[in-house]
Amino acid sequence: MVQPGERIPEVVVQQITPKGIEKTDTLSLFGTGRTVLFAVPGAFTPTCSERHLPGFVEHFDEFRRRGYDVACMAVNDPFVMQAWMTSSGVPDGMRMVADGNAELTRALGLDLDASAYGMGIRSKRFAMLIEDGVVSQLFVEAPGEFRVSTAEHMLQAVGG
Repeated sequence: MVQPGERIPEVVVQQITPKGIEKTDTLSLFGTGRTVLFAVPGAFTPTCSERHLPGFVEHFDEFRRRGYDVACMAVNDPFVMQAWMTSSGVPDGMRMVADGNAELTRALGLDLDASAYGMGIRSKRFAMLIEDGVVSQLFVEAPGEFRVSTAEHMLQAVGG
């Protein structure tokens, strides 16, 4: 599992933008500046849709005021991520990242085998702070938990 002080692995992912779906790499997404990256096991799943993403949508402007970009990642195809973005009222500027083949998730060591639930390989629920391509803080949820990766917890982590 990636640790604070380590660089984000270089992987190609797909970012959903107002222009559509664009292939990009993690260096372009996270190589400069400060970003809160949070990951969910799946778009449109209960906790992810009812609590996790909405918290970051609600507090998006506060993260921006504190100098942080916000990115949401899931092991879903980009079309699902695009539909989730639209139906969830994601604000302009919040990055939606589709890691469809779990390449970034696996490279981070944060993959979860959800095959028993018919979901295949997914991402663990986590949030991290990335500064100029380096993980500065990492918060991984225990199975079934939703505490340390919330928007409110991450606002505390970034400080004022």
